[in-house]
Amino acid sequence: MSSLLVRTWNVYHGRTHPVSRQTHLRRMVELVTADGPDLVALQEVPLWALGKLDDWTGMAVRWAVTVPAILLAPLARLVTDLDARRVRSLLSGQANVLLAGPRIELGEQRLLLLNPDVSKWEWLFRRGPQQRFVQAVDATAYGRAFVIANVHTTNRPERAVGELEHAAAFVADAKRCILCGDFNVRRHAIAGYSEPIDGIDQILVRGLELEGGPEPWPVERRRIDGQVLSDHAPVEAVIR
Repeated sequence: MSSLLVRTWNVYHGRTHPVSRQTHLRRMVELVTADGPDLVALQEVPLWALGKLDDWTGMAVRWAVTVPAILLAPLARLVTDLDARRVRSLLSGQANVLLAGPRIELGEQRLLLLNPDVSKWEWLFRRGPQQRFVQAVDATAYGRAFVIANVHTTNRPERAVGELEHAAAFVADAKRCILCGDFNVRRHAIAGYSEPIDGIDQILVRGLELEGGPEPWPVERRRIDGQVLSDHAPVEAVIR
């Protein structure tokens, strides 16, 4: 039986950590896909980049807009690139993204709003929370069907736990499932899934076998020109 290399990364709108003036989104996307992974789940991708991902990676793309943009795509990119330390990245909106290599056939995508009590523009007018979604995509590899679910929960652990349970319930009918993303709560276990690792970025599986990992990248693997890309490390796993 063959295996899949799966990764998840919150790309932080292409910013560095600590935040510098420049953004490096294309370099980040190319870095995390350069060695031909089978599946990559991304969070906090600015909306201006969505139409460029297939050219940057050569992979199949599915995206789900999670925060609307205030500015049109070319202007949003220009304004953000002026100084990423001072300009709010949410001017450009953000999305969850799934990238799939040639061994994966992607099917239907479904979305679930995890916090329906939050309005679409509350983060702008009240400086409140953002709407959070789980993006679930049917997939087939080596003749076997499974679901890949990409989630980015609220950055408050007390709310994130409930949102994760909603996300798990949304894909409960899937015989085989990969649930991954930025959980925003440390080492949270979900019944029926593999054990989480330390940290908030996770790859959990149900009905599948972990052959290696999950494990985060060492910081040097995401350091370019002396700068660390994103405030999150990519996490990867090999799934049988």
